[in-house]
Amino acid sequence: MAIREDVFRWLDDVFIGHGGYEIRHSILRSYTYHGERIPLLDQGRGIRNPADFSSTLSIMSGWKSNKYRDYEADDGWVTYDYRAGDGGDNIKLVRAYENQDPIVYFRAVSQGYYVPYYPITIAENDPVARVVRFPLDEAFIALGDPASYTPIQKRYAASLVQQRLHQPIFRAHVLHAYAGACTVCDLRHAELLDAAHIIPDSAELGVAEVTNGLAMCKIHHAAYDRNLMGITADYEVRINDDLLNEIDGPMLRHGLQDMHGRTIHVPTRRSERPSPERLAERFEQFSLR
Repeated sequence: MAIREDVFRWLDDVFIGHGGYEIRHSILRSYTYHGERIPLLDQGRGIRNPADFSSTLSIMSGWKSNKYRDYEADDGWVTYDYRAGDGGDNIKLVRAYENQDPIVYFRAVSQGYYVPYYPITIAENDPVARVVRFPLDEAFIALGDPASYTPIQKRYAASLVQQRLHQPIFRAHVLHAYAGACTVCDLRHAELLDAAHIIPDSAELGVAEVTNGLAMCKIHHAAYDRNLMGITADYEVRINDDLLNEIDGPMLRHGLQDMHGRTIHVPTRRSERPSPERLAERFEQFSLR
């Protein structure tokens, strides 16, 4: 338990302390406790069971893996398959359920990069179907059976799924696509960057896809959300006229006014570049301000 608690502390420092960005596989395999190296992911295996542990330390959903059916449902619960066969990995996984030992769930967001969820407690074990199930947030347990949710519970659960599942993965995908830099000013400090939606996630077309996202520093994200800054369908930055004519200080001048007319940098892969149609729709709102 001391090691588990230290793992959570370490992940706080590595993940939350560095902007909630994705973590590379090599970093997750570099964790040490009192000088002893304890990889948090196994090489080529989805269940991490250190030899000295009586139960599982972490589990992982692989990138584009068809071997197992691991998936997150819209109700905020994850269904995770046993490993093939009847080896010790499955015994320790079931023991983590029986002991209610806290574990880490690593969700792959691209090859070799993961978003961690922790502490996770396995809530259900089905030895016939050979799966375990757990919620991404303990609040889902308190809500009870998803089939019996009231309208208020459904809205709360949807909000929780958005916060705990969709947003971290969306953020990791977007920051990865933009190589960890603000699309407007090229700032490269992940802890100061956000994944901004072009069409807000509250709208029907505000899907959590890279083509509906832009990596932005905090000031440009705030300006974009409030239509003080717009981006055209051909990737040019526009600053609100009133803001352009305002005289304030160096932050306004260099942070916003000097960005007017600048072309944003976009992902190398065409499939990850921002949708011109969505940019045009959003720019129309900016133009009406």
